[in-house]
This record gives sequence, C-alpha cells and structure tokens, in this order.
Amino acid sequence: MRLSNVYRLGLKEFHSLRYDPVLILLIVYAFSIAVYSPAKWVRLELENASMGIVDEDRSPLSRQITDALREPYFQLPAQLRTEQIDPAMERGRYTFVLDIPPDFQRDLLAGRRPRVQLNVDATAMTQAGLGSGYIEQIIGDETRAFLSGVRDEPRMPVTLVAHIAFNPNTQSSWFLGIMQIVNQTTLLAIVLTGAAVIREREHGTIEHLLAMPLTPAEIMLAKIWSNGTVIMIASLLSLLLVVRGVLEVPLAGSIGLFMAGMGLYVFSLTAIGIFLATVARSMPQFGLLSIPVFLVIYMLSGANTPFDSMPEPVQWVMRFSPATHFVAFAQGVLFRGAGLGAVWPSLLAVAVIGGLFFAGALTRFRNTVSLTRG
Repeated sequence: MRLSNVYRLGLKEFHSLRYDPVLILLIVYAFSIAVYSPAKWVRLELENASMGIVDEDRSPLSRQITDALREPYFQLPAQLRTEQIDPAMERGRYTFVLDIPPDFQRDLLAGRRPRVQLNVDATAMTQAGLGSGYIEQIIGDETRAFLSGVRDEPRMPVTLVAHIAFNPNTQSSWFLGIMQIVNQTTLLAIVLTGAAVIREREHGTIEHLLAMPLTPAEIMLAKIWSNGTVIMIASLLSLLLVVRGVLEVPLAGSIGLFMAGMGLYVFSLTAIGIFLATVARSMPQFGLLSIPVFLVIYMLSGANTPFDSMPEPVQWVMRFSPATHFVAFAQGVLFRGAGLGAVWPSLLAVAVIGGLFFAGALTRFRNTVSLTRG
C-alpha cells in the first residue's frame, strides 16, 4: 500500500465535495443550526409550565398558594371550574391542574388534614416529575407560613448542603450543545463515508479505480481520512464558534485532547459507514439501513439518558459501540476537565472497537471489489 495513493484519492474526495453544494449546506447546517437550536430552545428543566387552578375554597390561604405559583417555573395559573378539569387535561391544555377543596383553610385551622388534588399530564415527563415536586414544596411552604405567621424554615437536626459540580446553574444548554456535536458527528461520519462508496458504485467510477494500480485498502483509507477530516474540522468550528462562542458554554478540559479522541471516534464511525455501504445495494437501501443503526448507537450511548439506568443486558451490548465510550470520554474532558490519565480507558476502547470495525469493513469491501472485478 502506498500512502501517496491514499493521499491523492483523498484529494479526489475533497474535489467531489467542493462541487456538491447540497452536501456542503448539510454539513454547515448540521454543525451550526442543528447544534444551536436544541441547545438554546429545548429545556430539560422546569420552565414556563402551563398551570390551571380550581379554587373551591376562595380563602386567603388558597389565594396565597395561587400567588406563589409564578414564573419562571409556571405560567400565570388559569382559573377553572371543577367540570373543566377533565376536558382541559384531555385536550392537553395544561400540564398541571391544582384542585383546592372547599373549606380547605377552615379544616386546616381546625387541626384536620385536608387533601389537595394535583392532576398531572405525564406525557410531558420532565416537567411532570419536576413540577410535582415544586408544587408540593410550594404548598407546604405557604401552608406552614400561614399557620406560623413566619416564612422561616423550621430548624432540622440535620442540614443538607448540596454542591452542584460542573454545571452549578443546571443549565441544559451546557449539556445539549456538546451532545449535539457528538450527535451530528455520529450521523454524518456514517452517512458521508458510506454514501461516498455507494456513489462510486452507482456512477461506475469504482471500475475506473479498479483499473488503476490501487488496492481496496487504499481506496477505503482515502475515503476515511478525507471525510473524517471534513467532519473533524466542522466539529471543531462548531465547538469553538457555536458552543463556546454563541451559547457561552465553558469548556473545562483540553480541546486538543477532545479532538484527538474525536479522531479515533470518527475513524470508527467511518469504518461502520463503509461496512454498511458494502451491505446495501443502492443509496436508498443505505439510507434505510444507516438510520436505525445511528439511532441505536446514539440513543443508547448515554448521551441523552444515564447509561447506568439502562438494563444490564443493554449495557453489556452497548459496550461494543464506540459511541458509548466516546460519550463518556467527551463528558469527562469537556464537562469535568479530566486529563489523559482519567480517560485513556475510553480512548483505548474506541480505538480497539474502531480497529475491529475497520477490519470487518475492509474484508467486506475486498469481497465487493472482487465481485465487481469478476
């Protein structure tokens, strides 16, 4: 194998990309708008939740509780009647509907334990879980303040002091911005490299390459380094300009170390893309095949949900995915400022898995080339 052949074939891929404005636009969009929009507008925390209240008591305490449900956690509560609860919840107009029963304040002053009903639309899972806790705390605080006349918290024998590390304000944009870069890298590394192989086959240029003194490994490596270089440059610019610049996310660790890990990760994904391209017979087949592979690789990698919360059989299977180890690596470096001594097991796992996928893709690619020559 000659490295000069690999280099020149890679330059051919750059020329092909240069004259493909749709593909260039896709790459620009994926690492700019597709990173910024979810990070800026998707909210994992409770914010501006729709709220309705059925106040059957009309007492000072019920009005005090209503006034405590305020922005930014909740919208201005809408006053409803009892018969409006079920239709409003069925139409999805409100995430929460609080029903304060008649004689609520009088029963409380009489020493009874009145019940307040909270109806929750759990289709909005994040808001439902967080909002229920907030509303319970607000009702408890306002009731205690009404009975005692003071808003001071009762002195407890044990005081909990919480220290929130790495994201003190719990801003979801800090998390989503970086994970969107991983998301777009995973998708485009698979699609671009695999599509390049399919395009060569459909346009008939693969026969031209086979007529030259080139080996399958040279053709495959050329597509890996050229497409991988484009994706790495795009991801670096997105990290610096979009995530750190526009979204103002502080990057705790070494960007150089992160990009080194990104190189290994892209190598693994491009090998997966070529492997899928050798299985598919056409571009539509490749698209249909790559989409479920991408979804499984990314959604079960721990990028969106905690990896430890998944069933153990799923965890065991996903340890053979490079995305699982790269997500742990990226979070360790960029969120927690971890150095090479802490993340090298993840890097080693990505490299080993990438080597296995490369060997499998090369075997499949050689078989495909042999069939084409035959």
